[in-house]
Amino acid sequence: MASVPSAPTNREPREGNKGRVEDHPVDQEIIAASLTDPALFGLIFDRHYDAIHRYLARRAGWELAEDLTMSVFLKAFESRGRFRPSAGEARPWLYGIATNVLRRHMRTELRRLRAYGRVPRPDVAEIDGAAMAARLDAQRAAPLIGEALARLPEAERSALLLVAWADLSYEEVAVALHIPIGTVRSRLHRARRRFRELLGPNGQYEDGQPIRFVETSDG
Repeated sequence: MASVPSAPTNREPREGNKGRVEDHPVDQEIIAASLTDPALFGLIFDRHYDAIHRYLARRAGWELAEDLTMSVFLKAFESRGRFRPSAGEARPWLYGIATNVLRRHMRTELRRLRAYGRVPRPDVAEIDGAAMAARLDAQRAAPLIGEALARLPEAERSALLLVAWADLSYEEVAVALHIPIGTVRSRLHRARRRFRELLGPNGQYEDGQPIRFVETSDG
């Protein structure tokens, strides 16, 4: 399998056919220069690895996160010639690749979301913020939020988590998912509405029944 080139250490500014790459170039310049000097792509890897790894770990678990992250950067390296810059930053592009990689592991993600209640994780509560904390204690909120996220349609869940866990703007989500910003807004609106409906005023479904874990199988 091909690997992502490592970045040179103590690199001096260099001149090339594409122009000068400065000591602190923007992502757009690095990716453009890496078309003729592939080793430069290692700078993109170094700059964004931690954030992509953290996001994938939250969605698919630490066991898969490293392999998934390497897949993201390998795909990014192989497709760098098709990179279309947005404000010169590769972040939305990389999160878009990460979203595509995650689709093949959707069952793993759903099992993980539904298992949040076994070991309470405060970071799940970030989805609904202070309003959720005011209604439910952290230990009870974790399984409820995890189950609610698992029940969202995949497209809505991805848009919601790119905002909540990757801290992307609406414009960056549009770039990541290759959809118009109006579609981003409508998906987020639907996701938040469904999320509130699933949780209900007391962490219950609208019919008053408590949210229960639903195990999934590999079959």
